[in-house]
Amino acid sequence: MILTKTKIAERIKTGSLRFSPELDSFQLRPHAVDLRLGYTFLIPKSWHLTPRGREALSIDHFDKKRPEYFDVIELEQGQYFELLPGEYVIVSTLEKMTMPRDVMAVLYPRSSVNRRGLSVDLTGIVDCGYEGQLAVPVRNNTGHQIIKLYPGERFCQVVFEETGEEIIDTTNRYSKKDIVHGSIRSNPGLGGKDEEEIELIQKGDIRGLKAKFKI
Repeated sequence: MILTKTKIAERIKTGSLRFSPELDSFQLRPHAVDLRLGYTFLIPKSWHLTPRGREALSIDHFDKKRPEYFDVIELEQGQYFELLPGEYVIVSTLEKMTMPRDVMAVLYPRSSVNRRGLSVDLTGIVDCGYEGQLAVPVRNNTGHQIIKLYPGERFCQVVFEETGEEIIDTTNRYSKKDIVHGSIRSNPGLGGKDEEEIELIQKGDIRGLKAKFKI
């Protein structure tokens, strides 16, 4: 069941659903919550300096020694961010969310943001029990217009849905995550099984992976 404004307010009042900073009257919608843009912007790098010289960055999600793929910009109060035509960045939400164990959420763009020429991707599920800010990919889809982004503006919304039972996912390494560096503050992990999964994927042994880790 999708939570309505009344149910969301009840959850906030009891403390099972928390936002920091607290929501204001503009943010609570009939069946969603508008989230505000934060001060952190991650800009993708195209190259880095290595002992061999200047090298293009090749993104390898499974590289344990992967370089820093983003330049991090932290704006100050009163500053804005100009997003160039065609530019892609990752932004943080202003709010840190603490989710209940029996509620999940889905992140959606606000239609008013899309009409400005911005693409705010539907970035998937916010898991039960998640704590932290949300990282949201944003792109300027215009061919020649610069779009100003202001920390504090409402730019995306989350819809909450009850799961019907409490879910404690001990395998989710991203239940608590630092938005800037992507580091995991608390990782219950998979007892090393996730490392085995990565090794099998890198070897291309998908059949072996399926055979070893049956449900």
